[in-house]
Amino acid sequence: MLPASLWHPPPVRGGPPSPRGDRLGLCCQSLSDHAVGTDPPAGRTGQRQRLSTEEATRWADSFDVLLSHKYGLAAFRAFLKTEFSEENLEFWLACEDFKKTRSAAKLAAKAQRIFEEFIDVQAPREVNIDFQTRELTRRNVQEPSLSCFDQAQGKVHSLMEKDSYPRFLRSKIYTDLLSQTQRRLS
Repeated sequence: MLPASLWHPPPVRGGPPSPRGDRLGLCCQSLSDHAVGTDPPAGRTGQRQRLSTEEATRWADSFDVLLSHKYGLAAFRAFLKTEFSEENLEFWLACEDFKKTRSAAKLAAKAQRIFEEFIDVQAPREVNIDFQTRELTRRNVQEPSLSCFDQAQGKVHSLMEKDSYPRFLRSKIYTDLLSQTQRRLS
């Protein structure tokens, strides 16, 4: 995934030039370096998996295809950060991780942490869900099960799929990544 340290917000248009250069370009370049599969840094062994144009193009087939691909997920996360809405993806990922919890002792603590971070009113990374879904989730967390976030997760998935995903497919991050993979073939 794209490390948070590699992403910087884009410069304000019309403002003074950034001392760090075009930050969105840096984000795209860093992502394409990782995703396209440049040679591993000196001292590192192993081959880096290369992202093919076909794989990157397949991300446009469906939102779930994008989410299931490690580089697609990294590119989408980088895009959401430019829109200041990465909490949606982070919540969705937290729910996916939560569903893998096998320890009953950890279930309640994880459920409470996710609720306080993403669902509760004024949560630090509050996701945009309706009142009924928020209240149902609040009740579910009181007696947590692996499905206690399903409705909220579904709403957030739907929001990203209908809103953020189409914009991602038109974004500079995605189009630059496609161009990078195509240039590599030339």
